[in-house]
Amino acid sequence: QVQLVESGGGLVQAGGSLRLACKFSGGTFTMYTMGWFRQAPGKEREFVADCSWSGGSTRYADSVNGRITISRDNAKNTVILQMNSLKPEDTAVYYCAAKIRGTTEVRYWGQGTQVTVSS
Repeated sequence: QVQLVESGGGLVQAGGSLRLACKFSGGTFTMYTMGWFRQAPGKEREFVADCSWSGGSTRYADSVNGRITISRDNAKNTVILQMNSLKPEDTAVYYCAAKIRGTTEVRYWGQGTQVTVSS
């Protein structure tokens, strides 16, 4: 069974940086498009970024484009979300997500990691 375990969340001041990591296990990592979603209090879960199986193709939400970078290390079964120039509105629980290549629905979710940006 595929498992996703996030790490790296925490409290940071506005303008600061955080690096989130998601460790994948229990399956073949390169069969999956990997991504990140987030959910702020009182809001629906929203897409942040995703990365193709090779890492060669990435997509970003408009709200984070230019400030956040997604990457993956297929040798380590890990996907990274580097977040810079953080804003208070980036405060949310961040979830790692795995979609089978060629599909649109998230198949597996991580448990989430809290990111809090203070003003």
